[in-house]
Amino acid sequence: MRAFAGRMGQLWLRMRSRLRSSKVSSIRSIITWSFSIFIVLVLTVMALLLHDKFTQAAERSAELTTRQIVDQVSYNLEDYVRSMSHLYRAIEEHMLRDGTWEGEQVDKQLDTLLSSREDIISITLLDSKGELLKNRPTADLKPSAHVTQQGWFQSALRVPDHLSFSLPHIQNMYAGPYKWVVSMSKGITVRQNGQDRQVILLVDINFKQMDELSRRVSLGQRGYVYIIDESAGNIVYHPQQQLMYMGLKSENIEQALVATGSYEDEADGQKRLNTVKSVANIGWKIVGVAYLDEIMTTRQEVNGYLIRVLLVVLVLVILVSMLLSSSLTRPIRRMERKMKAVERGDFNVELTIQGPLEVERLSRRFNLMVNKIRTLMNEIIHEQEQKRRLELEALQAQINPHFLYNTLNSVVRMVGMSRNDEVITMITSLSRLFRISLSKGKTIITVREELEHAHHYLTIQQMRFKRKFRFSIDADEDILDCLTLKLVLQPLIENAIVHGIEYHTEEGCIEIRVYREKEMLVFRITDNGVGMTAEQVSGLLGGSPIVKSGAGSGVAVRNVHDRIRLYYGEDCGLEFESELEEGTTVWIRIPIQCEREEGKIHDEEQG
Repeated sequence: MRAFAGRMGQLWLRMRSRLRSSKVSSIRSIITWSFSIFIVLVLTVMALLLHDKFTQAAERSAELTTRQIVDQVSYNLEDYVRSMSHLYRAIEEHMLRDGTWEGEQVDKQLDTLLSSREDIISITLLDSKGELLKNRPTADLKPSAHVTQQGWFQSALRVPDHLSFSLPHIQNMYAGPYKWVVSMSKGITVRQNGQDRQVILLVDINFKQMDELSRRVSLGQRGYVYIIDESAGNIVYHPQQQLMYMGLKSENIEQALVATGSYEDEADGQKRLNTVKSVANIGWKIVGVAYLDEIMTTRQEVNGYLIRVLLVVLVLVILVSMLLSSSLTRPIRRMERKMKAVERGDFNVELTIQGPLEVERLSRRFNLMVNKIRTLMNEIIHEQEQKRRLELEALQAQINPHFLYNTLNSVVRMVGMSRNDEVITMITSLSRLFRISLSKGKTIITVREELEHAHHYLTIQQMRFKRKFRFSIDADEDILDCLTLKLVLQPLIENAIVHGIEYHTEEGCIEIRVYREKEMLVFRITDNGVGMTAEQVSGLLGGSPIVKSGAGSGVAVRNVHDRIRLYYGEDCGLEFESELEEGTTVWIRIPIQCEREEGKIHDEEQG
């Protein structure tokens, strides 16, 4: 049914494609067509729901039937075990009355019991050392029997006064035909000649009776019942016992041991319903196995019937829908062409108001929408110009404020250590640093001022880090009066110190070089710090956080990159090259602008 629903969906897609390429007379026809498809889909959903409901009901019915059959087998086995327990007590009373088991009267009573029950193979009484005290029918124990080593004997000694059932086995205590039996044994304390004596009463039952009780069960053509021992998980009975011994068939014993009620599994590629029932007073579990494909034989019939009904309804609905359908009107196609023009960015379009009522309304709304978009586009262009300037100012304001705090802390420490010369140098550099940073509110300064700002910043940091690094600044004389954005070097130098040199074991070195490259002004900052991986380099400008030693997330570096791109265009910005344990090099490329253009630039800033 779900496959049929999938085919219905594919049919709907093909119909939609055909509808797009055909001509329909009116929108009402499209609604009629869609309503027809909707009817088919509703019928399909209803059929799926009915199918699922029927399947669930059939599965519950099959599970209930299987459980009832397994319960019946369990009741039969429990009844048989109960009758054998009563018989066992009768044997115990006749043989062990008053602590004696000899005499003709006891023999007659035991012979009567044996003759009345064909399923009793033998009755045996042994002492705690395995010596034969009495048996019926009378026979000698085989020397190779090793009675004391058999499981039923050890169970009787281990748990006295408790009736134990063994697994099916070949009776090998006496000479003669070997029979498949289940041994019932019990350790009994009798008083004989004034003393307590431990004896073991053994009754061997023909397993054929239990086998017949299980073989009468019918769970379909291939279903069956098998019995397992709860304590050890051994197979007590299986209709394909020989195949089990040969390893040609297996059962999921572990799941059956822990399961209660019913569960599903899969064997040889076929799903099965397993129903488990414990047999009281014997420690066995009955497992009924039914194959789902046999239980649900009517599922295919129901599927076929539902599919035939749906196909008939589908054909009828499609025929009716096709009678009500025709081609789309020309205004709709014209509207589509105009919309495609708008998608390409052409907003100077207008639809002619003609066609069906629905199309006329859509055409008017479309024309109003395009006019509104044209108005909004003009407003957005003006707003973007203002936004660009505001973003530039906001990005410039994001320089790390901790620098001033750390520098003043260093000054306080130097004053406390009476290092007055260093205090004067640091405060002088700090004042000049902030004088250049303010620059009377200007955004553009000369390369000379930017390098001076970088020199004072490096001087302060060199003193803060106790001369952990050395630095050099070199620039061509003819470009010192060129113009650049303010504060583009300081964040990069800070990044080199904090992330590159601070955690480097050797003496650090920072080199700043400014030169002309064709029509571009190039700043190159090089350090010999710990370097970065390729992922870290790509994360610097890609928006990902930097994962390196020390603090910082690379926001200041990205701000410099964004400021340059906002002001000079997308072709400018930062470039990184780094290698672990080797160092990092950063290039800043901006267009060359001479100082004579400063007035023009200042006017643009104020505008």
